Amino acid sequence: MISDELKQTEQELKKEVDSVKTKFMSMGKVKMALLALLAVCTALTFIFYNKLFGENNVFEIYNGDSKFVSDLCEIMPRLIRSVQIVTIALIVITVLLWSVKHVFRKTPRGITVGGLICSLIRWVTAIVLVIVVLAVWGVDTTAIIASAGVLTLVIGLGLQSLIADVVAGLFIIFENEFNVGDIITVDGFRGTVVSIGIRTTKLEQLGNIKILNNSAIHGVLNQTIMPSTVFSYVSISYSEDLSRVESIIKEHLPEIKIDGTVSDIVYDGVTELGASGVTVRFSTQCHESIIYDVQRALNAKIKTMFDQNGIEIPFNQIVVHAAEVAQKPAQIPAAAEEDVQKSEKESV
Repeated sequence: MISDELKQTEQELKKEVDSVKTKFMSMGKVKMALLALLAVCTALTFIFYNKLFGENNVFEIYNGDSKFVSDLCEIMPRLIRSVQIVTIALIVITVLLWSVKHVFRKTPRGITVGGLICSLIRWVTAIVLVIVVLAVWGVDTTAIIASAGVLTLVIGLGLQSLIADVVAGLFIIFENEFNVGDIITVDGFRGTVVSIGIRTTKLEQLGNIKILNNSAIHGVLNQTIMPSTVFSYVSISYSEDLSRVESIIKEHLPEIKIDGTVSDIVYDGVTELGASGVTVRFSTQCHESIIYDVQRALNAKIKTMFDQNGIEIPFNQIVVHAAEVAQKPAQIPAAAEEDVQKSEKESV
């Protein structure tokens, strides 16, 4: 039963992953085609460099009266240089991201660190690219770089929460508190870690995504570092002989096999003397991702074992005691008795 459920779940997940891969591959093909076109155009600009940027380039030949065409010819060299820079940056960042993803894809921690490095590469490339492009268009970037220290101080004072999120995210990565794919519980929410970014962490549960600021993550319970323990609590009737029940459990418990468990099923003994029965406990270990499947299968197997060996699982019982009240003859009130006597005298 559990095996069929796991196979069905794996097939559904595989279909979803394949559909996502297909979408990303189609988007990746368009991106690669566009990048290849830009690379070819950039290579042509270097081949015809003198004609495009030399003293007598093609854009200075125009001597017409149209101001729009004249202004367009004037800005074309800067525009072409900007496209060159952006194209080269895109090629370099694509190669770097591809290399990082393939180097750090072997383990969950590698995937987590690789995602963080990719985020840093994108942010640094974007900042450098903006400064270089502004320099091509004649903007004094020296003043921008010189004022970066003051600007950083102002931003730091105004965006303390953002800085706290970034620092907390770095500590989560480097202290290896949890990785992508781990199942964790934060503030009562249990979910699978989808991504760990510089500012936020995303958890997924039953198709719902919970986004947490890294600085707000406290008291994390990582449930995938070690195998999780599954418990099954079953009650037996007080009328049952406990020694007989335990001998049956000792004989038939090794016969129970459940897919996904990483340890034997163990009888832990009596845990509670309840109102209507004696509660006994069974336990085993499995991976956290299938803990509920294993728990359901364990409950079903224990119930079947008890039924086959005539062990009674009691219902809740309520015993009601009714007190016996002695019946006494009805008494006539004194006022009513006086009225009766008066009426008898008058009648006489």
